[in-house]
Amino acid sequence: QVRVAESGGGLVQPGGSLRLSCSVSGISFSRFAMSWHRQVQGEERALVAEINGAGDSPTYADSVKGRFTISKEWAQTTAYLQMDNLRSEDTAVYYCKAGPIWAPSGWQDYWGQGTQVTVST
Repeated sequence: QVRVAESGGGLVQPGGSLRLSCSVSGISFSRFAMSWHRQVQGEERALVAEINGAGDSPTYADSVKGRFTISKEWAQTTAYLQMDNLRSEDTAVYYCKAGPIWAPSGWQDYWGQGTQVTVST
């Protein structure tokens, strides 16, 4: 069974940094895309950054370009989101997604439970 687990959230002051980690288990290969999304209560979940299965060609939402960096090591099932120069508007629950991954039932996306990031004085 594929499981996705995020870690690294917390409280940080504006201008500070956090590094989120996303670990995927229960899978025998590593070449799959991974992405980070965030959701503010009452709003839809939004894509923050994504990276392909080879660990290159990252893409970012305009609101985080130049401040956030997504990474994934070749042949690894862990992805990271380095968040620098954090702003209050970055406050949200951050979710990691692994996939799409081929499963007997078809292409599947696997989500973690989310980790809270709060940017505040």
